Amino acid sequence: MLKGTPVSPGIAMGRALLKDLDLGRVARRLLSPEGAEAELNRFRAAVEAAQRELRDLRERFGKRVGEASARVFDTHDAYLRDPVFLADVENLILQERMNLEAAIAKVISDFDRIFKLVETEVLRERAVDLRDVAIRVLRNLGPANGAPGEEDRSILVARELSVVEMFAFPDRPFRGIVTEEGGLTSHAAILARSMRIPTVVGVKGLLAAVKDGDLLIVDGAEGVVRMNPDEAVRAEYGAALAAPAEEKGTEDLVRTPTRTRDGTAVALLASCGNHSEVERAAAYKMEGVGLYRTELLYLIERRVPEEEALAAHLAGAAALIAPRGIAFRLPDLDSSSRLEFLHPEKEPNPALGVRSLRALFREPALFRGWLRALLRAGADRDSRLLVPFVTSVEEVRRVKEALFEERWDLRKSKVETRERLPVGAVLETPAAALGIRDLIREVDFLVVGLDNLIQYTLAADRGNEGVREAYRHLHPVVLRALRKVFEVAESADVEVMVAGEVASDPAHLPLLLGVGARRFSIAPLHYPAFKQAILELDGRECRRLATEASRSTSPGEVDLLVQRFRE
Repeated sequence: MLKGTPVSPGIAMGRALLKDLDLGRVARRLLSPEGAEAELNRFRAAVEAAQRELRDLRERFGKRVGEASARVFDTHDAYLRDPVFLADVENLILQERMNLEAAIAKVISDFDRIFKLVETEVLRERAVDLRDVAIRVLRNLGPANGAPGEEDRSILVARELSVVEMFAFPDRPFRGIVTEEGGLTSHAAILARSMRIPTVVGVKGLLAAVKDGDLLIVDGAEGVVRMNPDEAVRAEYGAALAAPAEEKGTEDLVRTPTRTRDGTAVALLASCGNHSEVERAAAYKMEGVGLYRTELLYLIERRVPEEEALAAHLAGAAALIAPRGIAFRLPDLDSSSRLEFLHPEKEPNPALGVRSLRALFREPALFRGWLRALLRAGADRDSRLLVPFVTSVEEVRRVKEALFEERWDLRKSKVETRERLPVGAVLETPAAALGIRDLIREVDFLVVGLDNLIQYTLAADRGNEGVREAYRHLHPVVLRALRKVFEVAESADVEVMVAGEVASDPAHLPLLLGVGARRFSIAPLHYPAFKQAILELDGRECRRLATEASRSTSPGEVDLLVQRFRE
């Protein structure tokens, strides 16, 4: 049994598809002359099968996320037709009598060494593409490969989860995901939750322990991965897998007013990153989308989306939740995303580097193109603009000035736009929290990005296993800061909402309600459990708990208070 950090709840059972296949460990065999000819036939058949697979994937991928994003399959198909790649593999088989698996591994290893000598992102990306192509060919080999077919493998096993890998098989989503590295709040982890894929990350020694084709059971609630379990264990988990995915009584829960036992009203909005999440929020009749992440299009296409396509995507999301409102957040990207058009190279500390607004201000065409797309998309919908990673009022003013200029320019071109687009800020830095009185005079609404606010206030990277103890979810200092934010917002009659993974956990709800939170933006996946927790709480008791916790001198004291509260 392996243990890691739970990211998305649920149970999945299936064969491992090892994304981090180690080509350096491929066995080498000496072939006979007849065997060499047979290996050539296997190679050609595998290449043709891989090409058919890519064409098929491209067609389905294009239908789901657009033509532009499907171009990655064209790149891979070009490598499969590359005469240098094909000739190198065939020569190793014919001249050195090397078996096909070993020949492919050697060719890729040679390319890797060459590309690593060149310090350009383009060539590094080519090395990654070529490796993926090679692995695709290896997995399309005939019986000599001896491993289960790719169609039998439904648990993705990788060093680190990426959005591109998750979209590799759009017609056949993975049942479960396990990674050796990764954090709770990465873009891919958020996407895994929205797609309801049981996911466990941070499993130490995963790639050394799991072999391609191993039978795995992924328990996304406990953060446990069981390898090649016996029949008794399979039967135990099989019963859970046979149970309905949706909780019983959800319809009644949706109809019930969202209030605590003593009548405190709470608004539940959705945090989304794709259309399917918005659809789910609409099905739950949530009060709107409090935060819509717009990074996914950039991460999938690996380039700046066309303004028309971006406007259509935003308009589609707004239409799904209408007539309720939706707040679109400007792209929050840092150099760890490895988008060459925005960050030529990865910075030593991406979280505190040229990220979010800082990156957008350096790329005015990207920044203003996004604003134009939003203005066009929100012409007849209740749309809002959300500014992330704010550290000063000046940054919000700069965004509002650009928004005014782009609206004026569109109107001169006879393009319909909304008369007024509310602008809000994500309060996620200590600078924003300390400057709350100035900031609140410049915005129409606020969203507290609780995950980042905790991270930056406590100087603890939330994705770093080594400082997990320092990343205390509701430290007394954080509680005091939140209380101040809610007090200032109430006095100014400005709407404020709490968002993030920490805010979506029902375990933190008593303290958050107690310090003044009344509006929450949570992943639709969390809606049933979160709303049920609200119905069971008493607002007065929560306020007493939060008052005492805010006066505490250490996180340990807060933990004890919460423990007594639950008893």
